[in-house]
Amino acid sequence: MSDIAIRPLSTYEEYKQVLELERLVWGFSDPFDMVPPVVFTITVKRGAILLGAFDGDRMVGFSYSLVGMKDKERQVLQWSHMTGVLPAYRGGLGLRLKLAQRDRALELGYDLIEWTFDPLQAMNAHLNVAKLGCVAEEYHRNVYGESTSALHRGTPTDRLVAQWHIAEPHVVRRLATPVALRARASEVTDAPLANRVATVDGWRVCEDMDLSIDTRRFWIEIPTGWTDLQREVPEVATTWRMQTREAFESYFARGYRVVDFVLARDGGFGRYLLARKDDA
Repeated sequence: MSDIAIRPLSTYEEYKQVLELERLVWGFSDPFDMVPPVVFTITVKRGAILLGAFDGDRMVGFSYSLVGMKDKERQVLQWSHMTGVLPAYRGGLGLRLKLAQRDRALELGYDLIEWTFDPLQAMNAHLNVAKLGCVAEEYHRNVYGESTSALHRGTPTDRLVAQWHIAEPHVVRRLATPVALRARASEVTDAPLANRVATVDGWRVCEDMDLSIDTRRFWIEIPTGWTDLQREVPEVATTWRMQTREAFESYFARGYRVVDFVLARDGGFGRYLLARKDDA
């Protein structure tokens, strides 16, 4: 993977290659779900960051962010709309694209990149929170409506907003320390679990969610294999969506935010660590 080159994109022919990657990575069947080359043309001229990853002459991944502003704070930021990698090239290239995006944003004077991600996609949560050091304190319901993507179809497109404060010491430390080498205090590892989970017919099922926790930190569990879960047992997937929606919305409203994520691949689950903002 080290021979994959990452560089900015600037031509219409390259933008058309990105469009094809959108179709291949997300499996979109409706062109209205995709960003067309003409949008890349204009936004790149006005501050958007569009990077391509190349295996020789072939584009195998990309990352696209555009200039945004937070309504209340009036803070200018980069809004990362898409990062995608062909299946055969996954296993580190997505992380490299995000780091290249960060480097470019720092060069341009930004200190914040934001994007949305599905809170039930454990691998994305692992990348965004555990590896990159993002936090999350915003939850939005059905952001993209009914999607034609095979990755999104079946349940409402609820999303967390990842906040990546790219210049903060917390992020610098997180990027410098491999996940496997991080130590956690006993109060973190012993923090309570908000949901009661069981395994039924080989699938992890969310049976109940405790919304009354008042400790400094606690965990919310999610299953791995979310795309398969939506396809094979949609009723179980819908329960997960509704239960976690209620939990995130309730605890965010009470001043908690997501500060970490652990992935237990062999166990078939991941867990978000939530902490009070003034204690995180």
